Amino acid sequence: MQKVKPLKRFGQNYLHDKNIIKKIVGEINPQPDDTIVEIGPGRGALTELIYGKTENFIAVEIDTRVIEDLQSKFPKFQLIQKDFLKVDISTIYDSNKKKLRIIGNIPYNLTSSIIFKIIRNAELIEDAVLMVQNEVAKRMTAKKGNKDYGILTVLLNYFSDTQVCFKVSPNAFYPKPKVTSAVVHLHLKGLSISKEKREMFIGIVKACFGNRRKILKNSLSNSIFRELNFSDSYIDLSLRAEQLDVKDFLVLTEFALNQTG
Repeated sequence: MQKVKPLKRFGQNYLHDKNIIKKIVGEINPQPDDTIVEIGPGRGALTELIYGKTENFIAVEIDTRVIEDLQSKFPKFQLIQKDFLKVDISTIYDSNKKKLRIIGNIPYNLTSSIIFKIIRNAELIEDAVLMVQNEVAKRMTAKKGNKDYGILTVLLNYFSDTQVCFKVSPNAFYPKPKVTSAVVHLHLKGLSISKEKREMFIGIVKACFGNRRKILKNSLSNSIFRELNFSDSYIDLSLRAEQLDVKDFLVLTEFALNQTG
């Protein structure tokens, strides 16, 4: 594939370390009947080792400069020229009727947005293997009361089993990022949850952590839930969000649903 200069506006850092690429593919462990969706194949470093191992391989790429080369090198996979955040996951699912496996060395500035998209489509996704900043990986798996415990931690704790697989040095990329990276594996739990409850849960978690130094009473009163009185929710509103676990946020969610239903 021709030399393509990584673009800062796309958050591109091309992975070139063959040993790391092989480790990622080993973690993915692609099977012939998998439906795999790769976010941002770029120059195809990861794509090359997965192509041919599954019949249903879809890649989503926003950078028009690499499209022709990708199509030439991997003629049998489906290439969607689009921003992943604007892709309709349900359409991809409907064409295969099989849960998707999401993979990718994703733009670090879009990590939260991509994870929110995965969560909002959790019932259609089996798992996700993603390259993220190591600091974000810590937030994904932090324990209650830890300074890294936050919105991503709670949401991923509820919707998936999250594993930090291994760290990746800046030397594995071109250009070298200024941070250490990590590969994470999200195993979606396949929860049966209504869209209304899912969105309410996400909203409650965001509101509670909106002012993480404040107690819950103040955080909620300064949020979109300011009109609701949570004093009868059986949750101690003098606590801070980092002191709550998933079941506490679910209690607040059910309370809000009952109040607004």
